Amino acid sequence: MIETVTPEPQAPRYDFRAAEPFWQQAWDKGGCFAVADVPADGRPKYYVLEMFPYPSGKIHMGHVRNYTLGDVVARYRRARGYNVLHPMGWDAFGLPAENAARERRTHPAAWTWANIRAMRAELQRMGLSIDWSREFATCQPEYYGHQQRLFLDFLAAGLVERRESWVNWDPVDGTVLANEQVIDGRGWRSGALIEKKKLSQWFFKITRFAPELLAALGELDRWPERVRLMQANWIGRSEGARIRFPLTTALAGFEDIEVYTTRPDTLFGMSFLALAPEHPLALSLAESNPEAAAFIAECRRLGTTAEAIETTEKRGFPTGLTVRHPFLPGRTVPVWIANFVLMEYGTGAIFGCPAHDQRDWDFATAYGLPILPVVSPAQGKMPETEAYTGPGTLTNSGFLDGLEVDAAKRAAIERLAEMGWGRGETNWRLRDWGISRQRYWGCPIPIIHCASCGAVPVPAGQLPVVLPDDVTFDLPGNPLDHHPTWKHVPCPRCTAPATRETDTCDTFVDSSWYFARFCAPHADSPVSREATDYWMPVDQYIGGIEHAILHLLYARFFTRAMQATGQISVAEPFAGLFTQGMVTHESYRGADGRWLYPTEIERRTDGTAFVAGTDEPVTIGRIEAMSKSKRNTIDPGAIIDRYGADTARWFILSDNPPERDMEWTEAGVAGAYRFTQRLYRLAEGVAAAHPGAADASGDGSAAARRLRRTTHRTIAAVTEALESFSFNVAVARLYELAGAMADAEKDAAAAPEDAALAVARLEALEMLTRLAAPMMPHLAEAMNALIARDSAVLVTDQPWPTFDPALTAAETVTIAVQVMGKLRGTVVFPPGTPAAEVIAAAEAEQNVARLLEGRRIVKRVHVPDRIVNFVLAS
Repeated sequence: MIETVTPEPQAPRYDFRAAEPFWQQAWDKGGCFAVADVPADGRPKYYVLEMFPYPSGKIHMGHVRNYTLGDVVARYRRARGYNVLHPMGWDAFGLPAENAARERRTHPAAWTWANIRAMRAELQRMGLSIDWSREFATCQPEYYGHQQRLFLDFLAAGLVERRESWVNWDPVDGTVLANEQVIDGRGWRSGALIEKKKLSQWFFKITRFAPELLAALGELDRWPERVRLMQANWIGRSEGARIRFPLTTALAGFEDIEVYTTRPDTLFGMSFLALAPEHPLALSLAESNPEAAAFIAECRRLGTTAEAIETTEKRGFPTGLTVRHPFLPGRTVPVWIANFVLMEYGTGAIFGCPAHDQRDWDFATAYGLPILPVVSPAQGKMPETEAYTGPGTLTNSGFLDGLEVDAAKRAAIERLAEMGWGRGETNWRLRDWGISRQRYWGCPIPIIHCASCGAVPVPAGQLPVVLPDDVTFDLPGNPLDHHPTWKHVPCPRCTAPATRETDTCDTFVDSSWYFARFCAPHADSPVSREATDYWMPVDQYIGGIEHAILHLLYARFFTRAMQATGQISVAEPFAGLFTQGMVTHESYRGADGRWLYPTEIERRTDGTAFVAGTDEPVTIGRIEAMSKSKRNTIDPGAIIDRYGADTARWFILSDNPPERDMEWTEAGVAGAYRFTQRLYRLAEGVAAAHPGAADASGDGSAAARRLRRTTHRTIAAVTEALESFSFNVAVARLYELAGAMADAEKDAAAAPEDAALAVARLEALEMLTRLAAPMMPHLAEAMNALIARDSAVLVTDQPWPTFDPALTAAETVTIAVQVMGKLRGTVVFPPGTPAAEVIAAAEAEQNVARLLEGRRIVKRVHVPDRIVNFVLAS
């Protein structure tokens, strides 16, 4: 997109630099957004929450969009009479702070709190209707101490356990990552290749809730369908069979290998059995086989997720072992160790049917293993260069021949059960949530390790377990391991010398229950049951689609765990979810390929771009999501300095439907600024012509009636748009109302004696002011101050306007006139005109009259306000 540099705004009539801080102070002074827990007046509650930010130091345009959307909802619901909770906090733990401490030789807490102060000031400049009295940061002991209490409650309820497991180890960040935090085999923050490592880890037993987490998705009808689908796929319920394959030669401790499969119908096409590198049998073989041990070590350097395995070359190691086939007496099948088999899924072993599984096909092709088709495609021929995974009929499969795939699955499971070789089983892709992280800046896990007593919970009276301040980052690994005193404590049971758990919680734990804490942030317990009974669930949650699996699934688990331990009464945390799109911008590169910020370039009149102040040409790249790496970011603070917060808010809302990506352009924001000035000029004109409040009665002149109809239709349209998150539609309707008001200004100049029009103009301004208030709250307050009867009454405290249905109804309707069912003309009447009058006019319509001339009308059909049809004699 080519655009020219927009000059600085000149001589504004509406001085946002003075108005915005003034009205923010007025809201604070009036306590407008401090919310009562249970109001005495019986107002319904509405809990609006945007995903709280990580305090990185500066807000970005993604923040502006997210919090603007939430603020519109909060202000709108407040005007509709709801008791609105709209809080803010900080997701403050995490590796960036620890990395900053290492790089800048500062403390993570100092870096974090400096960033919070900066970001809070920036967010407050946006004019958000937030109850700041509820603010907290997850790095405060007052917060994470209660999180430790929840951990111990979950432990007592059997929802936490410690066990050894293979983990995703990030060698750069020096910590464990959950499967969801590994992207394409690399750490989600560091980008380092992930390694497999066996460690003792603490786990939340999220799998305990897998069935209800899946089933409840069907009840979340105010969630985006694609988010529900993503969660369903991640939970991953599958129906299949657990099959026992006896080894032809038993080894010490191993007589058979168990396999879970969703395709028991393809057993007759089996040509190999593959073990995960971490399978106990594979590890046992590696103890005496150096080649097996070397292969397993190589596999550990690969990614551990299903996504990474899909893209890696399929490799294997032949063990020399064989197993017996359940349905083919006398047939044996070779056993391999394979890099594409996950220990975390099923049993850590699979049977390979290359003809009908692509990974098996790739593996069999690489090693020359047989490919035996057993499913004949329902249509077409069997492919020759890839696996066939579609529907069909069983063939080459003995007793299964002729059955459709689903029927063959059932028959195979029945036969396996009869033979004692297997059984039907439901399996889940979801795995327990490993929360242990080997870092300092996180919530300490409240456990003490004693040589005699084992893992002992920290007594409730000793909570919170507070992080030590005097840590150093000069050694690799976890600073808590190197601290000289912090971890050394007596055992709470036997008083013998013991050590604290030095792992801290995955930061996703911190964000899995903060919404409940906001209900009563100063309570002595993790949550106030009275407060959560009133406020929960969150009525409208807003955030990015990138959190569809990680954060949202963990929050759903945590809420169920809190319900199971008596902390909370609801099972689902978020009744409504909205995922906004990205904010995008052009990207720019200098002649040497370096990325440039938009502020570093200048455009010429011919559309070309150069590095500012030079003749170095700039390549204008594609429009893509704003990112620090490509420097196509816009500083919200600079936009607010130049144009004001309301302009930024208005442009954010006006460009696209909020669920879609939006492009940030200088021309667009400049246009939004001009509109704020236009509205204020309109308000000044109306206020000067007709001071005082509107008392619209009677129809008055045609111009007055026209403006009143537009006003009330706008009220109806904006209300409907805000209810459905169609904020760009609401913006468009307000543009139209402003246009109608400008036309009415001309009408008033031509007819200054038209008192009805003066009243209609004032009514239109009052309604426009209130309708725009959720979107441009500062400007709305300034406009309201020009016309308010009581200058002490803020527009923020005024109720949402209502429309007169009589004024929103159509003034006329166009009625189709048919002859023998074919459209021959139209007539226009006010709605509800008597049938006789409509039919008479229809008969007189020129084209219709010509067709009716000399013909006998058998029947006249009238559908009110829609159709007249004449049926003629044959």
